Amino acid sequence: MTSEEQNRALDRLVELDEEIGMRVFLLEWMGNDDSIVNAARVSFDKEAANYTEEQNISLLEYLAKHNHWSPFAHTCLKFRIRAPIFVARQLAKHQVGLVWNEVSRRYVKTDIDMWRPYRAFRKAAPNVKQGSSEELVDNPVLLSDYIYAVELAKRTYENLLRQGVCAEQARAVLPQGMYTEWIWTGSLLAFHRVVTQRTHSTAQRETQEIAQRIARDCADYFPESWKALERYA
Repeated sequence: MTSEEQNRALDRLVELDEEIGMRVFLLEWMGNDDSIVNAARVSFDKEAANYTEEQNISLLEYLAKHNHWSPFAHTCLKFRIRAPIFVARQLAKHQVGLVWNEVSRRYVKTDIDMWRPYRAFRKAAPNVKQGSSEELVDNPVLLSDYIYAVELAKRTYENLLRQGVCAEQARAVLPQGMYTEWIWTGSLLAFHRVVTQRTHSTAQRETQEIAQRIARDCADYFPESWKALERYA
């Protein structure tokens, strides 16, 4: 890699940092804390309105504490999420109570963006088989090499398309650092399971960031239910 190519790659780092990022948008939701209370109280042909707010909150805590999970599934949240493929594939492992539809590179040929670390690459953790440490790799050349490599992959992909190669084969050259987007729908209970596992200290840092953003929306729209689930998770 020449010095001129390195400089161009480093300039691109600044542009990418401003343009690209992981995003979580809550598109729709169904229900609230009372919806969960009503699902539980239907056993006695009662509703949240028949009880005080304190009694309903107490019920939510009881349900969470004793793992009576079904009332928490009578809810729905729909997110549109943008993240690099290596993050998306970790999250896609969560399937129970969730539905996933993703942008397809068989049809979409444009808007290709590549992930980059915010400041620098993290060092490998010395005491685990996977994961990373808090220490950064202080070598800007590695960043410029990375950007050069993913930009080369992007240019190669675009050239394959120009030469008439079908998109479903041309996409094979695109790296795991490419951003993808998907719509992810599921119950409050299902997303709590995602958040519990993907905010754990052993989860990948970038995946933790997505889970934390999901958690904020869940807490905003189902505050008492989320508190109860978090307390007894």
